[in-house]
Amino acid sequence: MKKILAIANNTQDRLLFLNSLKAEGFLTIDAENGVSGIEQAREHLPDLIICDPVISRLNGYSLLTMLRQDLATMTIPFIFIAAKVTPSDIRKGMELGADDYLVKPLKLEELLKAIYAQLERQKQLKQWYTLENQQK
Repeated sequence: MKKILAIANNTQDRLLFLNSLKAEGFLTIDAENGVSGIEQAREHLPDLIICDPVISRLNGYSLLTMLRQDLATMTIPFIFIAAKVTPSDIRKGMELGADDYLVKPLKLEELLKAIYAQLERQKQLKQWYTLENQQK
């Protein structure tokens, strides 16, 4: 069962994501701010993280930067989901290492497609890495 960490200040949004993902068969973990998000990511090592860039105690961009600098969390797929977004916000997120950037409102189907695409990409990278190490 794949683990997904959802990080968002807005309890309603976070619960909507969590409940929808649980219904799809994912194990879900939640965090209500950036500091808690870092702690949960390090403790649970989720298979994927979804995060609102506008969160308290540590914004999403700083959180992503910290995760990408930590060997334990640096390769976890990361998707930003934001309501108010500009092209420069998206560019900033991608430059910091986000794997996708979705804009609200979005349908569950869109979120699931993004999640499955990132999980499949992660699976392929792990297979490639394993094969590379076996050939050495």
